[in-house]
Amino acid sequence: MIRNRQDLRRQLEALAFNQAGYFTAAQALDVGYTYQAQRYHATTGNWVRVDRGLFRLPHWPSAPEDEYVRWTLWSRSLGVLSHESALRIYDLSDVDPPKIHLTVPPSFRAKDPMVITYPQELPEEDIEQRQAWQVTTPLRTLADVSGSDLSQEHVNQAVREALDRGLATRGAILRRSDVLTDRAALRLERALATATENHGNL
Repeated sequence: MIRNRQDLRRQLEALAFNQAGYFTAAQALDVGYTYQAQRYHATTGNWVRVDRGLFRLPHWPSAPEDEYVRWTLWSRSLGVLSHESALRIYDLSDVDPPKIHLTVPPSFRAKDPMVITYPQELPEEDIEQRQAWQVTTPLRTLADVSGSDLSQEHVNQAVREALDRGLATRGAILRRSDVLTDRAALRLERALATATENHGNL
């Protein structure tokens, strides 16, 4: 029996290792921990209960990307970091959103005060895979924020920095603007024009 418990622990630790120390109740159940066993480990401090159905191994070192793993697991790995959160991930502009922005499937219904969700299907080419979470590509991110309530100043800054760092090209941005709403296309094209003017004045 001791050997079995050790095997379970090793399997859970291997899973959590790839998820910044986090794991869900469903994942623990798949490994072999019954809900009764999960309550025991949470009560005794073997696991840290982060949220309903979400745990973390104790003493796991913190890292800046931890929150992205946490909220991805909260979304049952259906959510993709997007909009202002994606700008922050790519360090495009000085946006520092107080909430997590996730694009989720239209059928997703969960809510949390710390999360802003955008129900929409994303094509694979608009998604970039990280170790335990996903983020919209820089080009998709620029398109998304141009259609959001983000200030024009921040959109301008994001476009300029994306161009400067080679994360997007002028042609790709123009092509993307063709499929956006009129408002989003106008804001994106205005940002592109501003960036082009600034380069011309250098």
